[in-house]
Amino acid sequence: MAHSEAHRVVVVGAGPRGTSVLERLLARLENGDAPGDRPLRPLEVTVVDPRRPGPGHVWDTGQSRLYLMNTPALFPTVAPPRGGGDAAGLTFDEWRIGGGDGAELSPVERTELAALGAGSFPQRALYGRYLRHVHERVVGRLEALPSVASVRHLRAEAVSLRREDSSYVLEVRDAGGAVGHLGADAVVLAVGHVPARPNPRQEAAGALAKSVGLHYQPPNIPADVDWGVYPPGEPVLVRGLGLNFFDVMIQLSVGRGGEFVETGEGPGRALAYRASGREPVLFAASRRGSPYRAKACVDAFIPPSVELVHLSFEAVHALAAEGAPGEPAGKVAFGAHIWPLLHRDVLRTFYATAARVTPELFPAGAGAFMARLDEILDAPHAYGQEVWRTLARDLVEELAPEAGWLDVPALGHPFAERGFASAGEFREAVLGYLEEDARSSARGEDDPVKMAIGALNAGRMVVKRMAAEGLVDGPSWLEDLQRWFEPLVEGLASGPPLQRIEELAALVRAGLVDFVGADPVFALDEEAGHFTASSPWVAAPPVESRHMLEAMMPANRVAQSLSPLLVQLQEEGLARPRPTRTADGDDVPGAGFDVVGEPYRLVDAAGVPHRAVFVLGLQLSSVQWGTAIAAEAGGGWQDGARTIADADAVAGELLRLAGT
Repeated sequence: MAHSEAHRVVVVGAGPRGTSVLERLLARLENGDAPGDRPLRPLEVTVVDPRRPGPGHVWDTGQSRLYLMNTPALFPTVAPPRGGGDAAGLTFDEWRIGGGDGAELSPVERTELAALGAGSFPQRALYGRYLRHVHERVVGRLEALPSVASVRHLRAEAVSLRREDSSYVLEVRDAGGAVGHLGADAVVLAVGHVPARPNPRQEAAGALAKSVGLHYQPPNIPADVDWGVYPPGEPVLVRGLGLNFFDVMIQLSVGRGGEFVETGEGPGRALAYRASGREPVLFAASRRGSPYRAKACVDAFIPPSVELVHLSFEAVHALAAEGAPGEPAGKVAFGAHIWPLLHRDVLRTFYATAARVTPELFPAGAGAFMARLDEILDAPHAYGQEVWRTLARDLVEELAPEAGWLDVPALGHPFAERGFASAGEFREAVLGYLEEDARSSARGEDDPVKMAIGALNAGRMVVKRMAAEGLVDGPSWLEDLQRWFEPLVEGLASGPPLQRIEELAALVRAGLVDFVGADPVFALDEEAGHFTASSPWVAAPPVESRHMLEAMMPANRVAQSLSPLLVQLQEEGLARPRPTRTADGDDVPGAGFDVVGEPYRLVDAAGVPHRAVFVLGLQLSSVQWGTAIAAEAGGGWQDGARTIADADAVAGELLRLAGT
């Protein structure tokens, strides 16, 4: 077959998003639903990635077994549920139930797989093994199809992409530095997490640290960090108490030979830590001063008892269609139109759970209270009018004062506006918070706070669809969604499994983890030769250390990217960040690429879409929200499984182009 007769497809990135494209391509070809009347040109598919295809970088199967996913086994997938028949795609839970579905697993992998339940949190390396299995099965089936000329993995990095007449040429570089070139009729950018330039604060910290001989770790993927540089017994400053913090914590404790043992004392104090003597002492800080809350112990992503009564995509879509007050045609504002509805659902879930579990807190009767509350919440929603909250709070004070008013934003900032007379006093406050959070998670659906958070998480999935379908206006996207709601919902609903909170509490009691305080101030004392960290809310001397670690991933902003490919695309005008309008009417660069349509075609600096360059995943963060979240097994393609829908749309267009 002459090379020119084939339709050449290059997928840049062999992780979950790239694997989903191949799986959807296979599904369409096997179902015979390729579009158009003309026969397809045979497909030549090349996947470019320096890593092993399937797991890619983040899910590398060789990383530490200590790192866990922050979603339960029942949730993530790169393919729709199997649903019977001989399909190449499997959800992770289907793969788990099938014992690996025939994969040649190592003894460690088999042990881990056998220990998992639907609500368990898998090792990231084990999830990577699932991704590798799906990729291998899909490729094997694609290669057997007469319409596919070849599928190959090129172990190299794509460093540039340029137009050449009606097609494209990619420059690739292997680990040895050898450079090659690939012709392509269509390109899929599924690059995932890539290195990024530090922000000015981080860059200054790194430069100063180097000049005085201190160790500074910028944001990075945990599996790429050199954990051996932290000396036993020495203090280490850690900035960030999100998900990456728990990786730091476990790697520098159990990863140093320590172990957790059961105490038999129940939730909150279920574990004690036996130190190896090789651990450093971590001093952690973040703006809120406290770690993410643990997920509730429920074998479901959204607890079954949670129901959104007020917030729905249909209601908000209808409002946008009729013209939301104060917004451009077809748009709504998150703060004025979406949050009041979700807020109602969160409050209703909290008090409904409390009424069921502790009816004694409602002296006038739980049923009577809920009926009155529903009257207030069900009243016609006057957009921008917040009197209903005062009425609801007055009702709680009148009929259920012991239940208390649920201040939802305050859930994410438990120490806001609170001062502490000493470091020890703050430590005990955080330890109490951790122990109560563990007890709260262990109560599952019988805990009002965790179910309120469950409603918040359910609302997040609805908001994801609204954002992806362009209903949220630019200023509201920046101010309400990204800067206010995202940090709130991440800290409450995207936390670790209960196990990690129990472990953290045990490490605090063992004296190996301490906390600086809210709104921390980090500095570098060049004369003394150490970093310092302090909090205006804690009356204590600054913590001093020769080591500082940023417990966070590299920034997901295309303008800060250090990927040679993404840098080249922007420098040569083949791509640009998507402009986002502020409340003042200024256009600022968004986090993700400018794209158009579905599938998402890359837009160049002149505003012209490429005919056949498609973007998937993290670099869609200016048109989608929550792009790092995996597809939900069994989720709707417009919300929970949107990443699969995106991959399916790309696969359909690749086949359409192959027939032209």
